[in-house]
Amino acid sequence: MKILGIETSCDETAAAVVEDGRHALSNVVASQVDLHKQYGGVVPEVAARSHIEVVLPVVHEALEKASVTWDQIDGIAVTQGPGLLGSLLIGNLTARTLALTLKKPLYAVNHVVAHTFANFLIESQPQFPMLSLSVSGKHSDILLFHSPLEYTLLGQTRDDAGGEALDKVAKMMGLPYPGGISLSKAAINGNEHAYELPQAHLGDSYDFSFSGLKTAVLRTLQAEVGGDFRTPSTQIPGLLTQIQINDMSASFARTLYETLVSKLVRAYHEYHPKTVVIAGGVAANQRFRDEVSRQVPLEMNYAPIPFCTDNGAMIGAMGYFLAQAGRTVEPLNLPADPSLPV
Repeated sequence: MKILGIETSCDETAAAVVEDGRHALSNVVASQVDLHKQYGGVVPEVAARSHIEVVLPVVHEALEKASVTWDQIDGIAVTQGPGLLGSLLIGNLTARTLALTLKKPLYAVNHVVAHTFANFLIESQPQFPMLSLSVSGKHSDILLFHSPLEYTLLGQTRDDAGGEALDKVAKMMGLPYPGGISLSKAAINGNEHAYELPQAHLGDSYDFSFSGLKTAVLRTLQAEVGGDFRTPSTQIPGLLTQIQINDMSASFARTLYETLVSKLVRAYHEYHPKTVVIAGGVAANQRFRDEVSRQVPLEMNYAPIPFCTDNGAMIGAMGYFLAQAGRTVEPLNLPADPSLPV
């Protein structure tokens, strides 16, 4: 079974053809990084306009690279949410129109849950029960999968997500957009024990909180440049040395990853899953992977980097399992949902 997956939840226009939920025959992504770099972050209206311009060419390129025709496509899966409303609408309307005109089954996919399905696109297949830690720009979630479509949300972020915290701390230090990538590069040359930063303690909860960590970074940087609590973060970047930037990047990353993985390990010991996976854009970070491998007492297999960031292959992979379960949706009645819950 071949599923076309379409993803436009934020600033990546992506499409892929996935066979049997496990083989990505193509994976095409049109990035908007250069477009948003001048603004220092994603501008929703600009992102939506860019999706309009490239979504159909990206879909056609995905079919060409997979060497398939529309007749060979068995269904279309699309991100329903969560994400930016304008961006979601473009992919949503594209998929609905294609499904109607080509008479193809349509499947609605939750973007956050779909990140975990990147781990089905590798040779070593996950076994159930499966524990997943998914960390991206707006979401940090621990999910326990009983089967591909049956899962329990064990914990999620209460404020800033892991990827969001990375971006905000990078901006504090004046690092270029995209902040998470820039911070990770700076951290390579830093001393990760230069600064001792706090971890939020939320009792027995599997939830996350990174707002306090982010504030601790700000206060530490203010002290480093000889300021006080009234020193605005916008004045900090030009006063930091490269060594300070590198050391804070490394120290912050260590604290962030240790916080994330500590909850994952605790869930592992409580639920005894057969497989543990990580997912989402932050899962592409090698330091994060190293921390997981160090603490999780299982042999870890990681998805390729292109399948960790936003992509159509993960949408197509989850779409396959929705198709197997007969969970089609009516193309005329599929609203985009920017706040779609996990």
